Amino acid sequence: MNEALINKRNSEAKRSFSSLWPEEYQAYILTAVSGLFLVFSWFGWFKEQLGFDPAWISILISGTPIVKGAIVGLFTRGDIKAGLLVSIALIAAVAIGEYFAAGEVAFIMMIGELLEKRTVAKAKAGIRQLLSVVPPTARVRRDGQEILLPVEKVQVGDLVLVKPGERIPVDGKVISGQSAVNQAAVTGESMPVDKLPGDEVFIGSLNQLGALEIQASKVGADTTLARVVKLVEEAENSKAPVIRTADRWATWLVPVALFTAIMVFVITKDIIRAVTILIVFCPCALVLATPTAIMAGIGNAARKGILVKSGTAMELSGKLDAVVFDKTGTLTRGKPEVTAIKSYSSFSDQDLLLLAAIAEKYSEHPLSQAIIFKAKADNLTVMDPDIFQARPGFGVKATHRGMEILVGNLKLMDQEFVSISGEVEKYVERAEEKGQTAMVVAVDGVLAGVIVAADPVREESAAAVKILRENGINKILMLTGDNQKTAAAIAANTGISDYLAGQLPEQKSEAVKKLQGQGYRVAMVGDGINDAPALALADVGIAMGVAGTDVAVQTAGIALMSEDIGKISYLVKLSRRVLRIINLNILFSLLLNLIAIVLASVGIMGPVMGALVHNAGSVLVVINSGRLIKYDPGLAPGR
Repeated sequence: MNEALINKRNSEAKRSFSSLWPEEYQAYILTAVSGLFLVFSWFGWFKEQLGFDPAWISILISGTPIVKGAIVGLFTRGDIKAGLLVSIALIAAVAIGEYFAAGEVAFIMMIGELLEKRTVAKAKAGIRQLLSVVPPTARVRRDGQEILLPVEKVQVGDLVLVKPGERIPVDGKVISGQSAVNQAAVTGESMPVDKLPGDEVFIGSLNQLGALEIQASKVGADTTLARVVKLVEEAENSKAPVIRTADRWATWLVPVALFTAIMVFVITKDIIRAVTILIVFCPCALVLATPTAIMAGIGNAARKGILVKSGTAMELSGKLDAVVFDKTGTLTRGKPEVTAIKSYSSFSDQDLLLLAAIAEKYSEHPLSQAIIFKAKADNLTVMDPDIFQARPGFGVKATHRGMEILVGNLKLMDQEFVSISGEVEKYVERAEEKGQTAMVVAVDGVLAGVIVAADPVREESAAAVKILRENGINKILMLTGDNQKTAAAIAANTGISDYLAGQLPEQKSEAVKKLQGQGYRVAMVGDGINDAPALALADVGIAMGVAGTDVAVQTAGIALMSEDIGKISYLVKLSRRVLRIINLNILFSLLLNLIAIVLASVGIMGPVMGALVHNAGSVLVVINSGRLIKYDPGLAPGR
């Protein structure tokens, strides 16, 4: 997808949004006219003036599209579906002079379709509104001057200036300034997020407080919004297996309905009963049962920052009984932080931190970055080392103002002949037992202290795991490339009893495959970067925080726009409610059909009442599915 295409798509989507109401009004007007002439027919009004039954107007307005669609589907694709049976019933009713019944069948079908479209439109509105939050222009600094450019003219690397109250026009990184940014339109987060230099920001987010200078990292088709638009299209064009099952029901209902109608006519010699059988056999409610519920569920999830790429993913999420978590970036934040500083010398904690940060300044290791970040957060000035030497697998060695600084593990200290006391060794061991990493600092060959860093567990992880168990997830497995001690500590903190340590990407896939072999329906939760094989293999792949990544969009069936692990619990509860609504819809439609068939067979129900009762069921099914749009399963444990 190139930039021109995404710009064209965005403009087309905006135009379709602006023209949505006129199209809806047109549909409402046609439906109202059709219903009005049915009323005329019921009371016998205007029949003499028109010279024909007013129901004919309703038949032509509401029935013509149904019959045309059925004929085209039958002869071009061989489709034997709901529209064909409705067309047969409609034509049969006309043939015996039951014009009102024929018009009523078509009219109620029209109402059902209108409600279905309205339900789907509401469901998608939460996603499509993203298109309206992109500012048309961006304030860019080039050659020392500020210029206002159309947003599609912004290039990667441009410095974009965003004032308070303005929306951010690109994906990028904050270069200067600090502010609170509302990312709700993109990530679904309800609270503004503080942004400092180095933090990522996303297109469409609202800058609330201070001015920001942002370096554009993604523009046009590569932005977060462009990927969301693509996800919407995939969701719109997908079809869940349950939907195909409903189609199969409609397929066999056609011959069964014809056979039943013929048998009733042969036995009773009553053509009215036979036609009524055809009318009540129409599987309108059955066909509407699943797609309306699926799309309403997708729309509900989208407003919470959960992008479901297909009806299949929504359906399977409701059947999950196992969830596999990749530790880093899901249960934990995926970014080490300094958690403790302990001096074993005359250096203060701040002096120790500063010396370690200077030594680590040229290192790209995540633990080095954690030390440097902590030093800067404490307003320490981190100078450049005079000499820097990386010691892969051990740490770093640097010289600053004549001091030789070592930062690393106990093996590095042993290599450099630094004496370590038993007290320090025990401190390091206790840190490792908690899943933390201890970095020993030595100055001029003498122990100075220990800095402890860890990838912190998300505050909501334990609660999310508990809610999953309460909702029928019987198997929860944690996978990590870390050592056994770290894995055990993280598992204990999150309430997970099953975990595998030292896992490579291919081993994660094998773990998912093994659970599937045991009969589990498995969801894999990862950050979408090194978990791609497992995400693709799982029944449902769930990628977290994809507002900042690309791989997850391609491999996962479901994408969480933020890093809130609690949204997985929300998804499971929502998808199970979707399945319950689908099953309720199907059960209701089948029972209604069965009762109506019996009543029609014994002559209690005629064509008019049959059309009214059966097609009213379709309307109730759509309304029932529509309740999912505002359904809130809650996220608190025990709910």
